[in-house]
Amino acid sequence: MDIATLREKHADHWTRACAIRALAMDAVQAANSGHPGMPMGMADVATVLFEKHLKFDASAPKWADRDRFILSAGHGSMLIYALLHLTGFEDMTLDQVKNFRQWGAITAGHPEYGHVAGVETTTGPLGQGISNAVGFAMAEESLRARFGAAIVDHRTWVIAGDGCLMEGIGHEAIGLAGMQKLSKLVVLWDNNNISIDGKISLSDVTDQRARFAAAGWKVLACDGHDPVDIDRALTEARTSDRPVLVDCKTHIGFGSPKKQDSAGAHGSPLGPDEIAATKAVYGWNHGPFEIPADILKAWRAIGSRGSAARAAWETRRAKLSDARQAEFDRQMTLGAPKRLAATIRALKKQNSEIQPKVATRKASEMVLEVVNPIMPETIGGSADLTGSNNTRTGDLGIFNAENRKGRYVHYGIREHGMAAAMNGMVLHGGVRPYGGTFLCFTDYARGAMRLSALMGVPTVYVMTHDSIGLGEDGPTHQPVEHLAICRATPNTWTFRPADLIETAEAWELALSSERTPSVLALSRQNLPTVRTLHTAKNLSAQGAYVLREAEGKRQAILMATGSEVEIALKARDLLQAEGIGTRVVSMPCMELFAAQDEAYRKRILPAGPVRVAIEAAVRQPWDRWLLGERGREAKAGFVGMDSFGASAPAERLYAEFGITAEAVVAAVKSRL
Repeated sequence: MDIATLREKHADHWTRACAIRALAMDAVQAANSGHPGMPMGMADVATVLFEKHLKFDASAPKWADRDRFILSAGHGSMLIYALLHLTGFEDMTLDQVKNFRQWGAITAGHPEYGHVAGVETTTGPLGQGISNAVGFAMAEESLRARFGAAIVDHRTWVIAGDGCLMEGIGHEAIGLAGMQKLSKLVVLWDNNNISIDGKISLSDVTDQRARFAAAGWKVLACDGHDPVDIDRALTEARTSDRPVLVDCKTHIGFGSPKKQDSAGAHGSPLGPDEIAATKAVYGWNHGPFEIPADILKAWRAIGSRGSAARAAWETRRAKLSDARQAEFDRQMTLGAPKRLAATIRALKKQNSEIQPKVATRKASEMVLEVVNPIMPETIGGSADLTGSNNTRTGDLGIFNAENRKGRYVHYGIREHGMAAAMNGMVLHGGVRPYGGTFLCFTDYARGAMRLSALMGVPTVYVMTHDSIGLGEDGPTHQPVEHLAICRATPNTWTFRPADLIETAEAWELALSSERTPSVLALSRQNLPTVRTLHTAKNLSAQGAYVLREAEGKRQAILMATGSEVEIALKARDLLQAEGIGTRVVSMPCMELFAAQDEAYRKRILPAGPVRVAIEAAVRQPWDRWLLGERGREAKAGFVGMDSFGASAPAERLYAEFGITAEAVVAAVKSRL
């Protein structure tokens, strides 16, 4: 539909949509950076969505049963900022809009979760938002099955662009959503045929409608500038028994005389003259950031439209028993159940006595066997490695369209999609997801794992086969640099437990975390129980602790993680036999150790003794503990990897790469 027809036949809609466009143009110009074209193109779709379809109440942005709106095309952030301001979200003031992309403002260049009420997830890395949305929709299905449709019954709406659909993670998400028949998920495709480089035809010939249909989606289409046609498509989308793609044909930079339908409208300000010309086309005779009172009043009415639905929901919620309400609130806010700590302590005590020799991937399964029954909010899964990751316990059942009470997801070979979906589940609330693959394949999930950390989302990554100890699969599957990569990521806990006891402690911390994701790096090979003396205290919470003290004068400190703690203990025995007093420090989580006060770190790593770190990975993360923290080069050694691995049985690999107790002894003695 052209602008003249819109102004004539849909005047009220047109002025409301133009308020979005004007704010987007003005804010991008004031910042001298940003993406005005997408908000200008999708303003009509967004106006119809917020006015007639999105269930929300601007005065209650955390209402548990609100619809979720995700701007996957996060570069068009002024679209959501304008909508939040216009509909009356309290913290999205006009000053915040005016300070778009400036230091201290909540209006970041791309929408960031936790900065702004109404922003459900951090987007900008294309494909992440649509993939998060799959997790949101899965969480909604799971919670509806647990608490009933009277308490949980809402949709997830997504605006996605061509970039989101081109990214590989988008393909993973589309396939997963179609297989799961997530009927409450609606993706509004901003089909404007433009990317930064120019027309989409420069790089892609995909028939997106056919692609989505082939993946099990219902596919609809509309004129993205005709409010009646948009309303028709969105109304039909709400009746589907499958996820829905709505192909919204739009013009990027809609109304700009010189930049509409060009890459020039995508990622830079229009310029004062072009903004003035565009506003003239719109009939928008108002200054920068000026919204007439009658238009703002209409938008504020849209923002309060959901208050009656929210009040009715609160009435229904109040009819639940006090215990049921408390449980709903606990799960939605990701609070750990009171029984978790006692359950973990009991498991530790039992196994300190039994002292099993099991792989830490198996130990993880043993922990989950006691945790999953007391945490109905956990949803486990694996990227097609269930039997290797040991992520499924017998009580979970399979989550699918036939069984929404199931709590185990077969993600298929979709590591990145799995990670992003899990982020979405956590962000939705009510779900504590964990998902498994091999540690080496964190490479495939890296984008979503980084966003877990950036958003402060406590997703749990169960990463097994954590070293050359996996053996014959060889260097393609043997992680060497991956622990360093995980540890280099801010706000991430990387656990590499040495036995079942440390594994249980790691799980307790991961499932109690409120703002930090966890990576559990777990062994394929069996490991002995090294914590044979039961302690109620979670020692792993300190990051590192003295596992065995030196006998006699302390001359050496051996630091190790995971499977190499066993090697450190054997080396200690050899050194002690020669009269060299040796302390062994287990360091299951460097990040938590770094967070301890200096007095504690000094007790664990005092100045003086030789320090040798043992880990079947690269040295890089260890230099702080070897050279810093009162250490020095002349007395610091490392026994580990400085190359990729090889294909052979694990025992042969450890010998060939020199990760042995004898090598540790030599490293100590050469530095005494």
